[in-house]
Amino acid sequence: MTENSSQTLKENTDETNIIKDKLEVVPSDTNNTDKSDNSYEGKDIPSADSSSSRKNNDLENVGFTQEEFASLLGKYDYNFKPGDLVKGTVFALEPKGAMIDIGAKTAAFMPMQEVSINRVEGLSDVLKPSESREFFIMSEENEDGQLALSIRRIEYQRAWERVRQLQKEDATIYSEVFATNRGGALVRVEGLRGFIPGSHISARKIKEDLEGEYLPLKFLEVDEERNRLVLSHRRALVEKKMNRLEVGEVVVGSVKGIKPYGAFIDIGGVSGLLHISEISHEHIETPHNVLNVNDQMKVMIIDLDSERGRISLSTKALEPEPGDMLTDPQKVFSKAEEMAAKYKQMLFEQIDENEEQISTTAVES
Repeated sequence: MTENSSQTLKENTDETNIIKDKLEVVPSDTNNTDKSDNSYEGKDIPSADSSSSRKNNDLENVGFTQEEFASLLGKYDYNFKPGDLVKGTVFALEPKGAMIDIGAKTAAFMPMQEVSINRVEGLSDVLKPSESREFFIMSEENEDGQLALSIRRIEYQRAWERVRQLQKEDATIYSEVFATNRGGALVRVEGLRGFIPGSHISARKIKEDLEGEYLPLKFLEVDEERNRLVLSHRRALVEKKMNRLEVGEVVVGSVKGIKPYGAFIDIGGVSGLLHISEISHEHIETPHNVLNVNDQMKVMIIDLDSERGRISLSTKALEPEPGDMLTDPQKVFSKAEEMAAKYKQMLFEQIDENEEQISTTAVES
């Protein structure tokens, strides 16, 4: 030991003796307790690294092995699988996606394109830091142990569920046309892309001018497996119109198109079919021999099919004499209401007849 070390040790010893002298000056009855209660022998005070200062602290005394302890922790580890829905908390928004804490060893990642079924400008339009919500697991962990998440998949599944329910209810929805093509028009329903065939667009505007317009629509086909959502504008209009129409009613219409099998008549924004067999009692080779596009005429409604969105029309039922539509159409139109009243009376008589037959059959049986 060097001279400096000896001097340091001596100084420490002197300081210890001074502290001891000061402690002995304190009266023993300050707190009315016996001196033996407040004094400790040096041997009674364990050192910090003494084994006697720890009681039953060895793993061999806790009741289970290290392997059992690891197994117990494993029971509380999450088993994440693709297709599962998990709760997560957003803790970072990055240019290409969001980091999500779902309780896994590594933070999960949600790419920008998976943030919503709708187009968004940025992540902050949908997510906020510290926000908690549900996420869809898209894939297994990658080589870094990271899972890929999605909100879009959840919205996609729920959108199809909602659309199926709307179809089941035969609901009329309104949607904006965002594009048109040669086949028809495109809309979005619950975030899903829907298609309106040209034959199911009933509007007085040309198809290209429909962009930006909200149209009433009915569902024609809802097929999630084939990703097909087909709608009808015509059906929605016909149903609305049908609520104010009835069989046997005479309406004024305009010829919008002529086909070999008949003519399409516009009756207040919706089209009805005047089949070639319903133009006259007399045989007709082609509708072009009797009708012209833009002709104004009176027709009678003989059938309303709301399920298929079809209105069937007739001028044959309005003919005072068979063949009048070929020889004197104006005579037919001038007496249309009179002939329609007779037609309605005939329908009522047929209904009464049928009910009477049903009652008689029930009595006999």
